[in-house]
Parts: sequence; structure tokens; C-alpha cells
Amino acid sequence: MKWTSIFFSLAATLLPPLASAADLKVAVINGPAAPATLYLALFDTADAFANSQAVASHKVELHDGAAQLVFSGLPAGRYAVKSFADENGNAKLDTNLLGLPTERYGFSNNARGRMGPPTFDAAAVQLDGGSTSITVQLR
Repeated sequence: MKWTSIFFSLAATLLPPLASAADLKVAVINGPAAPATLYLALFDTADAFANSQAVASHKVELHDGAAQLVFSGLPAGRYAVKSFADENGNAKLDTNLLGLPTERYGFSNNARGRMGPPTFDAAAVQLDGGSTSITVQLR
């Protein structure tokens, strides 16, 4: 009995802790009333966010300007979401001659940039395991 408890104590200290998976539930609101496809991208670092190198993405149909989805099984950490409503079906965020978006877009934390997109830190959400819910408001 003594050796068993010593073994399990030793094993518990030598094994790496099990990382719990997290789910990020995303509700998107203020989309166009007309049918549109919503594109969402998930980023786990500032560099990936700045260079549009998503760790996961979703494409869903907006219904009455809203959608809900889940990024499942994520390791604990900080994540940021970029999204846009493709209103004309060309699978890209359209811009005008000045480079300003002409279709609705949004970020986690409803973050805003000054002269461009917000920073990763402004949009980042902390996931520590379990389930976290956020709302992204398109504008």
C-alpha cells in the first residue's frame, strides 16, 4: 500500500499537467437583413492577427443579421476574432477607393482601430478552459 501511494505521488509530480480544452462561443449581431455569408477567423498571437494567419475559421450564413457558432477544443490562451459579412457573395471584404470597408465587419471585444484594424491586445479574449461566450457587433 505504501509503494502504491509513493508511485502515484511521484507520477503526479512528473507528468505534465493536463491542459483543459476551451470552447469560444461567438454570437454575431448587427449583420445585414438581406442574406449574407459571415466569415470569421480566430488568431492566437499578435503576429498571426496582423498577418491574417488564422488558427481556425468558420463560414456561416447570417439569418436576420445574426449568427452563432463555436470554436471548440482550443488550448487555454488569448484569442482574437476578425469577422465580416460578405453581402455580395465574392468571398472577400470589399473596400472603397480609400481602402475603407464597404461591407460590415467586426472584432472580438468590439475593438476598434484608429487608422486601420485594432491591435491583437485590444481584441484578445482570455480562455482558461471550459466555455467562454462573446458577442461581436458588426458595423
